[in-house]
Amino acid sequence: SLCPQLFFVAGLILLVMAAINFDFSNSEIPPGVNEPVKLRIIHVILISTAVVGKILEKIGICSQISFVRYVQGIKALGADQKLFIEDLWFEKVPVRIYQPKAPSASPRTGVMFFHGGGWVFGSLETHESLCRSLARGSESVVVSVGYRLAPEHKYPAAYEDCLHATVHFMRNAEHYGVDPAQISVCGDSAGGNLAAAVSQTLAGRADLPRLRAQILIYPLLQALDFNLPSYKQNQAVPLLFQERAAFYVLQYLNGNASNLEQVLEGSHIPIDIKLNYRKWVSEDYIPERFKARGYKPHVLLDCSTEVYETVKRFCEPNLCPLLAEDAVVHQLPESFILTCEYDVLRDDGLLYKKRLEDNGVPVTWCHLEDGFHGIINSFNSEWMSFSSGKRGLDNIVNFLKNL
Repeated sequence: SLCPQLFFVAGLILLVMAAINFDFSNSEIPPGVNEPVKLRIIHVILISTAVVGKILEKIGICSQISFVRYVQGIKALGADQKLFIEDLWFEKVPVRIYQPKAPSASPRTGVMFFHGGGWVFGSLETHESLCRSLARGSESVVVSVGYRLAPEHKYPAAYEDCLHATVHFMRNAEHYGVDPAQISVCGDSAGGNLAAAVSQTLAGRADLPRLRAQILIYPLLQALDFNLPSYKQNQAVPLLFQERAAFYVLQYLNGNASNLEQVLEGSHIPIDIKLNYRKWVSEDYIPERFKARGYKPHVLLDCSTEVYETVKRFCEPNLCPLLAEDAVVHQLPESFILTCEYDVLRDDGLLYKKRLEDNGVPVTWCHLEDGFHGIINSFNSEWMSFSSGKRGLDNIVNFLKNL
């Protein structure tokens, strides 16, 4: 009988239609975005995956998070003609190391790579294509870190895994043909947060070589203010909504998203603490040209002691690197920051750029005027890559080659 197959196909069509309807009614793709049709398709695929996961969770097969991770983790790439690729463990942390096959007359540069995915998703597989591109393009040894994920493993688990793996590599760099004084940290989104936190921790270590650079790709760097201009302007632009950014950071901190409403409206941090950090986290330090798309300043709200108790660790620099003291920021290595115009996290990058420059740290800034969150690692397949994302990746590779 064809009945089961027909039901399956009909169900699939309904699911995709529901995802398309959700995409059009809940998201907004501004006119200036690079290749908007592709972005819509990717967003519909992501929504469909999440919906299937929710259905499977409802009928007791697996959790939504497990299903999304499973789909994301499907291995798509085979052997690489130009790279040796090996899975190892550094200090109980799984890593994947990418070494160029071509011989090198001198020790290579090394890159510790921390993947994005809101600390909840992402894996060695999701960023495989990006890490191969970085290793091939810059002829560096790239180490991708498979850190523990939230909500099962809360803060500081991911940070600690990235730190331990980095220290291990720095101490054993020569074994991989890498100059210990030429190691950089790199990450996208939540991985950019981890790279910034690891960089700050290592800045004061006398027992290790100094990091050569930090490469922060649309990083999330603070959780005090989810109403900065970029959050308001891009709150419904895929692939990261304002609400999802707050959801992810709460999952990382507490393993749940309670107090999401207070975090979004800004009533999770007492006014006196917010005012104390206004010297670093404020729309006043965002250049005027970035406020052009109808930004209106947000009213400061106070918060209850109970809510603050659950999120007070948002003030720790290992979780929110933008809040580090000047004495730490001053010691940071040369930096590369990539921001996208149509990204809620744009202003985190702009504020950190200012802090670094104010403290005498050299910054190379790449701003994708038509870019959106996730554009560098949107999809592994060629037909789903974006010209603006390739431009951003070329900038990163050139920065690494010129170190």
